[in-house]
Amino acid sequence: MKVVIFGSTGMVGAGVLLECLEDARVESVLVVNRTPLGRTHPKLREVMHADFSAPEPLRDLCADCDACFFCLGVTSVGLDEPTYTRLTYDLTTGVARAIATPRMTICYVTGAGTDSTEQGSRMWARVKGRTENALLAMPFKAAYMFRPGYIQPLKGVRSKTAWYQAVYTVAAVFYPLIHRLTPGGTTTTVEIGKAMLQVAEVGCGKPVLDARDMSVLAAARG
Repeated sequence: MKVVIFGSTGMVGAGVLLECLEDARVESVLVVNRTPLGRTHPKLREVMHADFSAPEPLRDLCADCDACFFCLGVTSVGLDEPTYTRLTYDLTTGVARAIATPRMTICYVTGAGTDSTEQGSRMWARVKGRTENALLAMPFKAAYMFRPGYIQPLKGVRSKTAWYQAVYTVAAVFYPLIHRLTPGGTTTTVEIGKAMLQVAEVGCGKPVLDARDMSVLAAARG
C-alpha cells in the first residue's frame, strides 16, 4: 500500500506517520508539508508545498497512492466563521478534489461533536460537518471520517503547543484509567494510525468513526 499524509508535522499526523513507517504492509509513505519534517526513513519521501490553496501540482504527485491520511487542521479558537471555513473547508476540499481517484481511500481527522446536518449552533462543528459531507461525496474509492475526542500522544509524539503538551504529559500517567472510564471519548495517536491503515486496506462498514471504533480497528490491525 502506498500512502500520502498531509499534516505529518502536527501531533496526530506525526503519530499516523510513525504507524505507517512501522507497518510492513506499507510500501511507501509520501508526506506533503509546508515546513520540513526533519526525519528520514527508507520508505519516506517528503515534498514541500507552500500553498495548499493551490493544490493542482499535487494531482500527479499523488496519482499512484492507495490512501490519503488527511491530518491537517487548525483550532477554531479566535477565528471567525469565514476564516475558519477558508482554513478548514476550502483547504481540505480543494486538496481532496485535486487528488481524488477511484483507487484512493481518504481518511480525514475531524472531531467528536462534528455536525453532519451543518445546521447546529457551534460554528466549528458546522464547518467540519460540511467538510465531511463534501469528502463523502467525492469520487474516492472510499472515505472515512475520524472523529476522535481526547487524543493521547504516544511513542514520543509531542504537541507543538507547549501548554497542550504539558496537559498530555500529566495525563499520560492517568490515561489508562481515563480510557476505562470514557472508552468512547478517548484514543491515542497509535490507535488512530493503525485504524487508518486498517480501513484503507480492508474497509469498514461505516463511514464515520468515533474513538471506540478506532480502538476496535486498531486492535484488528495488530
